[in-house]
Amino acid sequence: MDKVTLERIQKLHPLVRDEVKLIIKECDEVLTGRAKVRITQGLRSFEEQEKLYAIGRITSGKKVTNAKAGQSIHNYGLAVDICLIIDGKTASWDTVKDWDNDKVADWYECVKIFAKHGWDWGGNWKTFKDLPHFEKKTIPSKKGSVKTSWRKLLKMPRDQQNYVVF
Repeated sequence: MDKVTLERIQKLHPLVRDEVKLIIKECDEVLTGRAKVRITQGLRSFEEQEKLYAIGRITSGKKVTNAKAGQSIHNYGLAVDICLIIDGKTASWDTVKDWDNDKVADWYECVKIFAKHGWDWGGNWKTFKDLPHFEKKTIPSKKGSVKTSWRKLLKMPRDQQNYVVF
């Protein structure tokens, strides 16, 4: 796991940090070839979200999100975007390449691992597919599992570090 990925994991919600480390470790172990996973985005501030939402609406460019500030699971540290780093230097979002020649696209090997751990993949969305995106929608808590949505998360109390309290 590279330094960039570890730094981004440390900013995620404390309840998912260890799980994300495990997922990335499992992905890197199954990708026996030239590819390794890098988290390109984890926790995103409301301000960062507003800037992304403005692209293609207020600022030039193609729309990159339909989520306003508070409407992205990234805003709560419960989502990650990934890419594959090839040979330790080149970022790839190629979902069909099989860098380890095991007859399964490396990207989909990672999708399966995230799914095994209960993470939803943006590639399964009906509209506005987001292939690099994974989010944790069910959070274990003292009261049992909590199914989350941005609408619920927006209203939940926060701790001193500004993470949602489950």
